[in-house]
Amino acid sequence: MARYIGPKSRIARRFDSPIFGPDKALERRHYAPGQHGVNRRKKSSEYGLQLAEKQKAKYTYGVLEKQFRLLFAKALRIKGITGEILLQLLESRLDNVVYRLGIAPTRAAARQMVSHKHIVVDGKVVNIPSFQVKPGMVVGVREKAKSLEVIATSLEGFNHSKYSWIEWNDQDKAGKFLNVPPREEIPETIKEQLIVELYSK
Repeated sequence: MARYIGPKSRIARRFDSPIFGPDKALERRHYAPGQHGVNRRKKSSEYGLQLAEKQKAKYTYGVLEKQFRLLFAKALRIKGITGEILLQLLESRLDNVVYRLGIAPTRAAARQMVSHKHIVVDGKVVNIPSFQVKPGMVVGVREKAKSLEVIATSLEGFNHSKYSWIEWNDQDKAGKFLNVPPREEIPETIKEQLIVELYSK
């Protein structure tokens, strides 16, 4: 499975946002990477801003270009505000749901757990990170994976109440996907309208 394996701090500094989680390098250096990053004053064009927002969304959710384009095409076919629907589709990906449930500390770790068959959906093993979770489905940890230290560490002290669209059962180590989250409850600082404008050119 293809995925980004380059320097994450560099990407986070480019967008001035901790898109891969807490980043000490970003905390120390609030400017773009590279020799002239600290003195960069060039104003981005409209296209540049739109492209940057798309890249930010792709890196945040760990989706490559082809997958992202397919998701956008799917969002276009669904009635409603395309940008919001796109983010909702990204939020409904299995790897993202696993991350939101606190089972994994990062989306990359969640993707690995899904790929390694540690996650079940409605009691059945699903190893496809892009699997679309539907409202009412229960996502949990496979029985023999419940003792994994990385899962226990990630769940320790995790506040499940911060996401209203999921319901966590600590005894079963599983969470119910109650509904697709409304845009105002998705915490990512992505300007989805710029992405829509980019693909509409």
